[in-house]
Amino acid sequence: MNFFSTRVAAVAVLGVLLAAAGPAQAGAYVDPVEEAPAQGRAAAGWQPFVSLTPVYQGSADLDGGGDFSVGGAVVRGGASYDFGGGTRAGVTLNYDYLDYSFSSPSSLGGRSPWGVVQRYGLSLPMSFTVGDGWRLGVAPSVDWFRENGAHTGDSLVWGALFSGTRRFADGNLLGLGIGVFDGIEKTSVFPFLLVDWRLGERWRLINPLASGPTGPAGIELDYQFDGGWTAGVGVSYRVMRFRLSDDGPTPNGVGEERGVPVFLRVTRQFSDQMALHLYGGAVVAGQLRVENSSGNLLRKDDFDPAPFFGATFIGRF
Repeated sequence: MNFFSTRVAAVAVLGVLLAAAGPAQAGAYVDPVEEAPAQGRAAAGWQPFVSLTPVYQGSADLDGGGDFSVGGAVVRGGASYDFGGGTRAGVTLNYDYLDYSFSSPSSLGGRSPWGVVQRYGLSLPMSFTVGDGWRLGVAPSVDWFRENGAHTGDSLVWGALFSGTRRFADGNLLGLGIGVFDGIEKTSVFPFLLVDWRLGERWRLINPLASGPTGPAGIELDYQFDGGWTAGVGVSYRVMRFRLSDDGPTPNGVGEERGVPVFLRVTRQFSDQMALHLYGGAVVAGQLRVENSSGNLLRKDDFDPAPFFGATFIGRF
């Protein structure tokens, strides 16, 4: 499971990129170093931010027998800086904590394949305007994703995201990008779509909130109510890979979970600098995998739809 980040070698880092310096606005896509930290307020010097996301995924039955659940939290913090002339840069520090609980997972060896998993790392997003509404961005990053007891050196994921976006005269935005990441016995190269498109006065098509429990690799339909409330429905895709402990059932192996979160989000925007996002939904089409230390598949099992609940608080200063 990964509510906080998606692909450790891919979409998880995209979450870091998109979360780096956007406003606290509900769910809207913001390039990490594109916009001022709050609507209607010009950036001046370093603009710090922090986000906290507790999350819980309820028990899901494994097709081969047994079940599992997971809970934890993700923390993001950092700052962005406007250098003027359309150039912005930032730094994001990230930490994820996931505590898995398994019960009689027969197809995964009959024992808990892993327990507590942690991720920590940083990203350095930068972007530049190039005229006619176009902006180019790059976000190199490095992360360590591992079960407690795994070698830190074997848990490294590094790479970068490259993106190009076009903001039109009416304020709508479209963009494409590519990510290239290497680590944990796999190299990933993947495209992604960035969108922030108004469908009417209150309706908006966006990427999911990057620092939320679903990750940003998907699409969300957003509706704005009066009084600072918004709501959205969406779907995303996530894959997570991490190094397994040296003294577990698969020493120095690789654990992976993938799935499709389908969700409802309700947001209260307290100010330009502060927002609370509440989530509920289910992870469908889920699968767990166990690989050996070289990345060769040993065991896998699908799991039934798993309910999840989460909340994301974002503050800017």
